[in-house]
Amino acid sequence: MKAIRTMTPRGVTLLLTFTLAFFTLHASAEHHEKDEAQFTKDGKLVRPEGWREWIFIGSPVTPNSLNAGAAPFPEFHSVYIDPTSWAHWKKTGLFREGTMIAKELSSVGDTAATSGVGFFNGENQGFEIAYKNTNKFKDEPGGWVYFSYGHHAEPYADAVAPMPTAACAACHEAAAKDDMVFTQYYPILRGAKKAGAKGAGVGGTP
Repeated sequence: MKAIRTMTPRGVTLLLTFTLAFFTLHASAEHHEKDEAQFTKDGKLVRPEGWREWIFIGSPVTPNSLNAGAAPFPEFHSVYIDPTSWAHWKKTGLFREGTMIAKELSSVGDTAATSGVGFFNGENQGFEIAYKNTNKFKDEPGGWVYFSYGHHAEPYADAVAPMPTAACAACHEAAAKDDMVFTQYYPILRGAKKAGAKGAGVGGTP
């Protein structure tokens, strides 16, 4: 009977290293695939899965009560960026081709709480996506297009066509600080710009 050969400590280390590398690469490829926009045959953008688990970058609000009772966008905007684009932004300070920025709208609910007087989230009532692709949408400013899945409570639409350029792009083109994105209102994005993994905070090594 042949003696059973035992693996040396070095062999165990190499095996674990290769195994970890394999699963890391597999997970990374799978993650990247999930972060790519999917379109229907007639050109509608499919609402991405798991977008509430993307990287949260901010929640601006311009309530009616501070805008003479008629704010153009009176809701909270809870804004997220897909993880692959977040990693690219941290590395390069640029929004990659294929960037998706998701925005869920929620009403202003209570204006007082145990913590004090303020503005507090009410109910969810809408969902939108900003998407960058200069090849697919070469005639749009910066290659950015905007999709609205409904200004109402869930369920939101499963897939929608792009909104007309005039509906969103003009404002972004005129006032957004970085490539059609209002980074001046998102300190999380500003802090992560070209920061790499270190110092990025959300989604990176603190």
